[in-house]
Amino acid sequence: MAYKMDYNAHRDIQQQYKDKLVTADEAVKCVRSGDWVTYAFFNGKPVACDQALGRRVGEVNNVGVFGAVTIPPLPEVLSKDPQGVSFYYGDFHFSPLSRMMKFLFPDRMSYCPLNFVETDWECDHLLSQHDPVYKTVNQPDWQGKLDTSHLYNNDPCKSGIRRQDVHIVRAAPMDANGYFNFGISNACMMGWCKADTLIVEVNKNMPIALGGAREGVHISNVDYIVEGDNEPLFELGNVEATEVDRKIAEHVFKYLYDGCCIQLGIGGMPNTLGHMIAKSDLKDLGGHTEMLVDAYMEMTLSGRLNNSKKEVDRWKTAYTFALGSRKLYDWIHNNTGLASYNVGYCNHFDTIKAIDNFVSINSAIEVDIMGQVNAESDGFNQITGNGGMLDFVSGSFWSKGGKSFICLPSTHTGKDGTVKSRIVPFFKPGTAVTVPRQSVQFIVTEYGAVNLKLCPLWMRAEKLISIAHPDFRDELIKVAEENKIWTRSNKK
Repeated sequence: MAYKMDYNAHRDIQQQYKDKLVTADEAVKCVRSGDWVTYAFFNGKPVACDQALGRRVGEVNNVGVFGAVTIPPLPEVLSKDPQGVSFYYGDFHFSPLSRMMKFLFPDRMSYCPLNFVETDWECDHLLSQHDPVYKTVNQPDWQGKLDTSHLYNNDPCKSGIRRQDVHIVRAAPMDANGYFNFGISNACMMGWCKADTLIVEVNKNMPIALGGAREGVHISNVDYIVEGDNEPLFELGNVEATEVDRKIAEHVFKYLYDGCCIQLGIGGMPNTLGHMIAKSDLKDLGGHTEMLVDAYMEMTLSGRLNNSKKEVDRWKTAYTFALGSRKLYDWIHNNTGLASYNVGYCNHFDTIKAIDNFVSINSAIEVDIMGQVNAESDGFNQITGNGGMLDFVSGSFWSKGGKSFICLPSTHTGKDGTVKSRIVPFFKPGTAVTVPRQSVQFIVTEYGAVNLKLCPLWMRAEKLISIAHPDFRDELIKVAEENKIWTRSNKK
């Protein structure tokens, strides 16, 4: 006999929905001066609730709003508050829109460095379970100057910032069992839903992303439900590959083999590599990644990627969020061949290293001649974030048969038209080191791939200069010699 849901249980769920359903303006009334509010990441960023919170400019002060990979539209907590009387904003991983916000609102927009895996504090108890007693609210002497001391956390826990007061997440409509699926924005949302107040903004365009784990929240944990305008989800435009991208992809492709498990980052080169794999004779590949992109769909539909050899999550491609085309989102919807996981599992060192033959492929901005990798900034100018790059670089190396590749073109052209090397003698002041030199394995440009693991400084310099653009090699050699790290055997 077919299983039937208990009618009373179903009625209770529907009644809870009715009781918690409010307008966006009513929902954000819970935000008080001095609160820390978090928005869900990527396409989980709320729109209706953000607009409603923006309408409270002047009613509240010193409210911190934090998100990650902020996508359009521009958050109205900033655009409606040009004088900075109520809100400031933080991003855990810069996007093009984040950079624009930093330019427009330099004093009220900031980057928050982290390892992506560590945001999942439900797994690691990163934040304390209670507010510090010294939290300040409605400071009478507040005169338009930011005072963030109320966010500090001096409790004996792992974080220097306390648990958030309000979390707002955009999710798929509630299912028959009372769950709101996080869709393509799983990440750390289940842990963050333990904020003092939880608001769910419903969007019918959000695909159902099957788990995995922690891919949704139950209505019993929700304080307010807002039905949004069901605006289309943000799509990531297709980045056309350059000839340099194709050459880099060809170098990486040589190291791939049947049964290996692939993690791809974002951009023209990873997409190119995905196309190459789909048209190759490779077979039984696996997928385990932070970000699910269109290349995984192509590799899967071609039959090259089936996850049949994975020791962990066999027959499933595991991921923690997705950004790509509408076609990708439609493919994700109720796809039993995919597993949406929380980032505390997906990006964790122990998970990655447990998968044999794990191949991690990521991009960088520049590398110095000692092998330090910058994948996020131009001096003090934040371009992007470090995300889970270090997680996958470390985990893949410790995977049995695993390898880590960091890819970049050998040059770039500045705004003034000057061609500059991406293999540099040293970083300019303020530049972030995303991957320390001791963690780096393969560096790849269009001129080849070199393995730096365990290499002494002089050998690292020699190898990196060998894949730099020929126009810059003599200059790099000169700097290496001046700094006593050019003692190579081919000083002939």
